[in-house]
Amino acid sequence: MVIQLSNRQLELLELVKKHAPITGEQLAEYMGVSRPTLRSDLSLLVMLNLLDAKPKVGYFLGEAYRATDDTAARQRFDNIKVQEIQGVPVNIPEMLSVHDAVITLFTENANTLLVVNEQKKLAGIVTPKDLLKMTLGNAGAVSVPVSMVMTRYPNIVTLVPEESVSDAIRKMMLHQVDCLPVIVPGEGGPDISGWVSKSNIIRLMSDIATAAELGD
Repeated sequence: MVIQLSNRQLELLELVKKHAPITGEQLAEYMGVSRPTLRSDLSLLVMLNLLDAKPKVGYFLGEAYRATDDTAARQRFDNIKVQEIQGVPVNIPEMLSVHDAVITLFTENANTLLVVNEQKKLAGIVTPKDLLKMTLGNAGAVSVPVSMVMTRYPNIVTLVPEESVSDAIRKMMLHQVDCLPVIVPGEGGPDISGWVSKSNIIRLMSDIATAAELGD
């Protein structure tokens, strides 16, 4: 596999390959662990489209597994660069209020906001969890600027355009994040080139699986 999975995740894939469709309870029994122990691993594999699941049926191999199981498709996937799939991020100024940041999350249907300074350089990121921590039980928090709750650069995980999609997936898995800013070093701070989200990667995997089925 191109994606660097844990031994347990690889074992799950092999079990599903041999016994699909198979339930989570059956997988847990095969591996000698509890069902909750496997929940995060199964969720990740489904998110990456390596597994698929149907209620009351069980787990079976996803399109991405079939694609990466093919040598040509695997090489193609490993050679794709971040700049080829990156999307347009949702940027907000660092003095924007927490209240307005929450509104932006909903109106833009975003799960992460990139915060920029007056020079339009990356200053940090804000997630729904950051905003929730600030607003719970604190009525006055809505007027607080996002610069007070954001995770500041350089204490965030980033990508550069030339990194591979495989690198992006490994970083997401390692740091348990849903998206990563793509930056270009610049004078006075990094410029934002774009971002890569889980949805970008899932869409790519689906495209590769479709191309493999068509013999591309």
